[in-house]
Amino acid sequence: MASADNVTEFIFLGLSSNPKVQRVCFVIFLLLYTAIVLGNFLIVLTVTTSRSLGSPMYFFLSYLSFVEICYSSTTAPKLISDLLAERKTIPPWGCMTQLFFIHFFGGIEIFLLTVMAYDRYVAICKPLNYITIMNHQVCAALVGIAWVGGFVHSFAQILLIFHLPFCGPNVIDHYFCDVLPMLQLVCSDTFLIGLLIVANSGALSVITFVVLVASYVVILLHLRSRSSEGRRKALSTCASHITVVVLFFGPCIFIYLRPSTTLPVDKMVAVFYTVITPLLNPFIYSLRNAELKKVMKKLWMRKFKLDEE
Repeated sequence: MASADNVTEFIFLGLSSNPKVQRVCFVIFLLLYTAIVLGNFLIVLTVTTSRSLGSPMYFFLSYLSFVEICYSSTTAPKLISDLLAERKTIPPWGCMTQLFFIHFFGGIEIFLLTVMAYDRYVAICKPLNYITIMNHQVCAALVGIAWVGGFVHSFAQILLIFHLPFCGPNVIDHYFCDVLPMLQLVCSDTFLIGLLIVANSGALSVITFVVLVASYVVILLHLRSRSSEGRRKALSTCASHITVVVLFFGPCIFIYLRPSTTLPVDKMVAVFYTVITPLLNPFIYSLRNAELKKVMKKLWMRKFKLDEE
């Protein structure tokens, strides 16, 4: 539990103090969260039950969808329930738990997106060696590294905030526990901690984003020698990845590259990467992937036939 000398609970201000706005938001976010779970679960189910989707790209995509469900579940259920609550409270241990898992699954997503970019690089730039390089053992190891990387990143965040003294204010101007809003409540100097947070979350986001952009530049340059049909298929797949990368890393860089400072717009930006991005991922990947759409269609047709029987 956090070092909360006089603090037995934290109070969230939430997205709005207007009861009417809160009721509208409750309906909206309940629908959005339901769509996140169903959409990403459909991708996981489709990939795991279809033999034709056994390539590494779909293997990583199923893990990404699973992580998206877990990632949004660390904040969305609490946000939804708080929208109908008079007092939006959370105990210190609950706050630390939420803080750990939001960065744990967020870190896993960062590394998974990097792995998926590497997979596309090998598939497009080294197609003859693709099966050898991206074999089952390598794919499993890369997913394992992503989980370990997420844990290390999250554990570092907890170490930075765990022993800080919360001895006075307990109102968090946010809808979930995160490091920067919580630093505003600490009754000691947090300048150094803020710099370390930037070095951890901010630098990780920026460096990974630069690496991902550079990898896609290399891929696009390599595509110049391909036929028009080959370029079209490769660009269709890469476009989905690039869209997800921009949607996820843009808000993260905006939030975590500022040491010990928060802005009123931060809550809306956080909604984007904790709710909107997990919601859009299934649509981005399925709508731009003909093979995935085809398998989904077969899956639903088979289900309807079984229901009729």
